[in-house]
Amino acid sequence: MGSRSETSQPADLQENSHENGEIPRNSLDSSPQGPMTDPRKEGEDQDASQAQRRSVEEVLVSTELAPAQCLWSTDASGSVLLRIDEDCLEEPVTVHQMFMASVQKYGGLFALATKKKDKWEKITFSDYYHCCRKAAKSFHKLGLERFHSVAILGFNSTEWFISAIGAIFAGGIMTGIYATNSPEACLHVASDSRANIIVVEHQKQLEKILQIKDQLPHLKAIVQYSEPLQEKLPNLYTWEEFMEFGSDVPDKELDDIISSQRPNQCCVLIYTSGTTGQSKGVMLSHDNITWTAIHASRAGDMQPADTRQESLVSYLPLSHIAGQIYDLWTGIQWGELVYFAQPDALKGSLIGTLREVRPSSHMGVPRVWEKMMEKIKEGISQCGYMKKKLVAWAMSVSLEANQRCANKDGEKPFLFALADGLVLEKLRAELGFSCCQKFFSGAAPIGSETVQFFLGLNIRLYEAYGMSESTGPHFMSGPRAYKLPSCGKVVPGCTFKLANVDSDGTGEVCFWGRNVFMGFLNMEDKTREALDEEGWLRSGDLGKVDEEGFLFITGRIKELIITAGGENIPPVPIEDAVKKELPIVSNAMLIGDKRKFLSLLLTLKCLSNTETMEPMDDLSLEAVEFCQQLGSQATKVSDLIGGRDKAVYQSIQEAIGRVNSSATSNAQRIQKWIILPRDFSITGGELGPTMKLRRPVVLKMYHSEIENFYKE
Repeated sequence: MGSRSETSQPADLQENSHENGEIPRNSLDSSPQGPMTDPRKEGEDQDASQAQRRSVEEVLVSTELAPAQCLWSTDASGSVLLRIDEDCLEEPVTVHQMFMASVQKYGGLFALATKKKDKWEKITFSDYYHCCRKAAKSFHKLGLERFHSVAILGFNSTEWFISAIGAIFAGGIMTGIYATNSPEACLHVASDSRANIIVVEHQKQLEKILQIKDQLPHLKAIVQYSEPLQEKLPNLYTWEEFMEFGSDVPDKELDDIISSQRPNQCCVLIYTSGTTGQSKGVMLSHDNITWTAIHASRAGDMQPADTRQESLVSYLPLSHIAGQIYDLWTGIQWGELVYFAQPDALKGSLIGTLREVRPSSHMGVPRVWEKMMEKIKEGISQCGYMKKKLVAWAMSVSLEANQRCANKDGEKPFLFALADGLVLEKLRAELGFSCCQKFFSGAAPIGSETVQFFLGLNIRLYEAYGMSESTGPHFMSGPRAYKLPSCGKVVPGCTFKLANVDSDGTGEVCFWGRNVFMGFLNMEDKTREALDEEGWLRSGDLGKVDEEGFLFITGRIKELIITAGGENIPPVPIEDAVKKELPIVSNAMLIGDKRKFLSLLLTLKCLSNTETMEPMDDLSLEAVEFCQQLGSQATKVSDLIGGRDKAVYQSIQEAIGRVNSSATSNAQRIQKWIILPRDFSITGGELGPTMKLRRPVVLKMYHSEIENFYKE
């Protein structure tokens, strides 16, 4: 692969763009002084709409690349060779070029919608672009240096999007920080990315930054975009102050910065949540972002707005690649209308927003779909006898019809149409999915029980499979690529290979394409680990591919349990089988690496504190009903742990016995198990920000319980 890429400063391009003249005032660029009128700009704005009058072809004219010698770099200011081949011939463009092309096509359409005082306030793509330029000028005036970051800490919002794009326009690197991060975790991201400015949502997030700001030598300013400031501090700005701060920066000054940007340079950092050690900064180039925004969404059948404008609800963390590529970047590329959920979306308000908005597509991580499934089951259980029977019948008809036609759009039987029209349409409408045509799941493997349940509602969950390091999806299911339990086919323009294939045809999935990242920021050793000698990205996942090109993930190399007897056991299929047998179980984690036998940690479905989202001792309605069917009166987790309820323990043991009866070998049988006193959660640390199980954390937390399994 050669040595690491040299840092190079590109020559300026003679391509200036200007602001779009007078834009209608909106809630984001208002100020206490009233509508912005700037006499200094009146002469300047005579030709201000020139850029937007240019054709899309002119805007997307190929931009020269920065000099590069290597496929990877670990320097923020580095540049890389692009993986351009006959499958990826699309001209490389910058984020600004992509946005300008969308303004050409969709400028008058609504782009972003925020709910304020029970009313949706919307701004057009032209407004959106104008606001991003204003933010870029303000970042520039605040002292944002080239290839330093603007870190954003808060829930999804119009301000989050504008900060992200404004940071890139101003020559910086956009960096999201998980809203759930501790001050120490915020410090790592802000320090590693050399943040010049940190944008925070409200006082709670501001306090985290105030605790660490003295340890951030590059920090120049903080901007708060929600709630009034509780105290005016030096270099702390409200959103309104910030948006006006750069109003005297000339258009040409910003245009020169924009024109100096190259598609093969870094513009986004995604910090992997990481199960061990410090999180790594995944460097994504303009080309990674713009190319993936086009190709991944094509695979998912997302439509351009001139065909039909797609709408979606933004609620997944934007610091994660799944939420960012789906909400932010494909939103710009295809002219989608993005509605922002309320900050308490995952505490219960999401379905209310979905009902109101009725999006055309929806993305969820597996745990979100599982929680939705649990909520629906709870609702069904409270129905009368006849209604329960009707729903059960309709769902069984739908499941059977969808399984039969899973791989083709065959005509479904009359009975299915009847069940869908009488029952299932109403259930989907209750979830806010009456107009939804595409449903996606990503960020972690989804359980077969969840997939089957939603097929029973006539909802196909299209799985996206990829990594932060592949700018999100590398494989996707979609209307034209759907087979259970695969995660679809490779995204057009991307390629893959299986490395170290065994006799069963299983090997490590490796990625190649324009979506493969630049490298890990400041981490040459980790970058070399992630990429092989030829530049293929190692996923760490084991998979096999069928004759039609569908990928089936069979396990994760790092999660693979290798018993003391040397047998390799992927834990997820066994864990899923236990959860399918036991509707009372929330999480199951298999133990057995370097051990003589397998054991299992179980958590039970319980209620969560609506404010803190911490799991409580109270069992969920579904769990209580499970107990009642066994003659148990248990209503709390504490009623069950330690073998206190023999009927429930007997039932769990029998279910594990059924799972064991399907084991392919004795080594794959679960010998011991325990119910833990509390469910896993983000706040407890057992789950990452996208609710993915952090196995090393759980191993450490429950070390003594695990050791008890293996005492002689």
